[in-house]
Amino acid sequence: MRNKVILVCEECLSRNYTYDRNKLSNPERMVLRKYCKKCNKHTIHKETK
Repeated sequence: MRNKVILVCEECLSRNYTYDRNKLSNPERMVLRKYCKKCNKHTIHKETK
């Protein structure tokens, strides 16, 4: 069972990335360090509800 996930920047709260994630093998929320185009730097991106 794979679900689409949206990642949101912690600083500017823009929705930058979408991923497919297997909820059975990874039940916790995704937290990645990705590049934000709006902030123009690498920031922490978290999965939305």
